[in-house]
Amino acid sequence: MPTNEKWDVYLKEYAAPQGRAPAFRTETMGCQMNERDSETIAGLLEEMGYVPAASRQEAAVIVVNTCSVREIADPRVFGILGQIKKVKEAHPALVTAVCGCMMQQQHVVDAVKSKYPWVDIIFGTHNIHMLPELLRNVVLEKHKATDVWDDGGEIVEGLPARRTFAFKAYINVMYGCDNYCSYCIVPYTRGRERSRATGEILREARALADSGAKEVMLLGQNVNSYRGAEDAQTAGFVDFPALLYRLAAVPGLERIRFMTSHPKDLSDRLIAAFRDCKKLCKVIHLPVQSGSSRTLARMNRRYTKEHYIALIEKLRDASPGIAVTTDIITGFPGETGADFEETLDLAEKIRFDSAFTFLYSARKGTPAAQFGDQVPEEEKHRRFNLLVERLNGITAEKNNAYLGRTERVLAEGRGKTGRDTLAGRTDSGKLVNFIGPLSLTGQMVDVRITGAKTFSLYGEIAARP
Repeated sequence: MPTNEKWDVYLKEYAAPQGRAPAFRTETMGCQMNERDSETIAGLLEEMGYVPAASRQEAAVIVVNTCSVREIADPRVFGILGQIKKVKEAHPALVTAVCGCMMQQQHVVDAVKSKYPWVDIIFGTHNIHMLPELLRNVVLEKHKATDVWDDGGEIVEGLPARRTFAFKAYINVMYGCDNYCSYCIVPYTRGRERSRATGEILREARALADSGAKEVMLLGQNVNSYRGAEDAQTAGFVDFPALLYRLAAVPGLERIRFMTSHPKDLSDRLIAAFRDCKKLCKVIHLPVQSGSSRTLARMNRRYTKEHYIALIEKLRDASPGIAVTTDIITGFPGETGADFEETLDLAEKIRFDSAFTFLYSARKGTPAAQFGDQVPEEEKHRRFNLLVERLNGITAEKNNAYLGRTERVLAEGRGKTGRDTLAGRTDSGKLVNFIGPLSLTGQMVDVRITGAKTFSLYGEIAARP
C-alpha cells in the first residue's frame, strides 16, 4: 500500500475511537525566527490532517522548537522534555519531536538520545520541510528518526503556515549569519547567510495583505545584509532598502517593521528609508552589545562606540523621534570596570527606548567560551543590576514623553490589565493598553495616551473630530 494511502488509513483509524482527527501541539522558545518556524511546522501538520491541540494531553504529536542563544534555555527545554515523559507514559502513541537551534549541536543531540529516549524525532533548523516524511516514518514504520542537516542548501519556498494572527505576520527575508561574533552560536546553528528571492517575498506579502494583514515584520539575523535575486529567472540583485520600497508598494499593507540590524552594515540608504518610506515604522532594533570599543573588538562586532553613536545621530537626523532599542551583554570575558562604565555612558548618551539585557553566557563551540578571563558571576550580576536600573529609568522617562499625545495603535487583542482592556502597539513599537471592545482587534485605533509606566503606556480611544 502506498505511503499516502497508509497515512489516510492511520487518520481514519485514529479518528474512530477518538471522535476527532489527531491533534498537534507546538512549544516554542527563542526569537521571532523560531516563532515563524513554528508557524510553518503547524502549517505542515495541518496539511497532513492534524488539528491544533488545546493541551499536551490531547496531542498526538508534540513538537518542541528550541533556542540555543542563551544557556538558560537549555535546562528549560530539558525540563519540558521531562514533563512530556509523563504525558507519553499515559498516552504511549504520542509522538514527540524536538527541533530548532539546540538540535544543530551534536552534543545536545547525543544528550537527548541518551537521556530522553521517549523523544521520537530530532531535526534541525535547515530541514523543517522534512517533518512530514519523518513523522510518517515514525507513525507508520515505528522507527525513531534523527535528521539534522549541517547546511541549509537551497531555500525551500511555498511551505504552508498556520499564522498566529490574521492582521500581522512575520516574513523571513533571509536566513543565517556570516558575522561570527565571538560569543554567538547562531552562525553554527542557523548556517551561512542566504537571502530569499525578492519576488518570493513580494508574493508572500501580497498574499498576506489580501488575507487581511496590515503589518509585516521582516526577519533575518542581519537584514542589512539582504541581497536577494529578483527571482529565479532574472539576473540582478535587490538590497534591503530597495526591498523595503518594493514592499511599501503592496496594497493593503500599512506598516513594515524589521529585525535585526547589525550596526556595521547599517547603510545611509537604509537610514534614508526611515525618512522617505511612510509605511516603514519609526523604530529600529540595533544591538550594541557593549559601550566599550575594546570589548566590542573582542566580541568581533567590527564597529566602535563612536561609530555606533554616529549612526544613532544619523537616524535621529533622518527621522526625529525614531525609537531605538538594543541588546546589551554584561560580564563579557575581560570586561573591566572601566569597560562597564563605558556601557553606562553609552546608555546615557543614546537614551534607548528599551533594551534587552543579558548576562554573558558561554556557549560551547564559540571563541569567547575559550577566553580565560571570565568575569566572576557575582560581579556579572552586580553590573547587570546597575545597568538595568539605569536603562529602566531612561525607558520610563522616554515613555512619559508620550503623555497627552494621540498615537495610532494596531489593536492586537485583549491586554493583561483587565477584562475590557485591549493591547496594541504604536508605530514606534510602544505597548499601549486601552479600554475598548474586542471587535477592534486587528484595527488601527487612535489612542490618546493618559498614563505611562516603565514598560507600557495607557490610554483611551480618542474622540473622532
